[in-house]
Amino acid sequence: MLRCALGRGGMRSAKREGDGATPRGTFRLEQVFYRADRMMRPRTRVLLTPARVADVWCDAADDRNYNCRVAHPYPASAERLWREDGLYDAVVVIGYNRRPRRRGAGSAIFMHVAARGLKPTEGCVALARSDLLKVLAHIGPRTRIVIV
Repeated sequence: MLRCALGRGGMRSAKREGDGATPRGTFRLEQVFYRADRMMRPRTRVLLTPARVADVWCDAADDRNYNCRVAHPYPASAERLWREDGLYDAVVVIGYNRRPRRRGAGSAIFMHVAARGLKPTEGCVALARSDLLKVLAHIGPRTRIVIV
């Protein structure tokens, strides 16, 4: 069993943008981004992409690229994937609100490195770095995360 941090807003079936909640449900693990300048290429069978300084994730509900990766500078609100605090040194895109995308239903739901003390997230699932790397080594294209 691995300990994790969830959203400061708890878990919700009816998630909304900005509520700080982790969505309930079963989701694909779509893609992994990692900081090649901070870590070796992690072992995983999920699509793996080195993060770039310009990588951001659009969280503007009225934007056509809502809940998608875009490049900085971007004219709408977007979450930086290249962070200095280490939380996104390895980040897994959880397939919440991806196909189809519903405006305002929540965006940028990731599995990532936890803050010290497993502090609550803004809606993501966060694990200790060593635990996240263990999980990455065991997941593949058919793996699903179940949040209940």
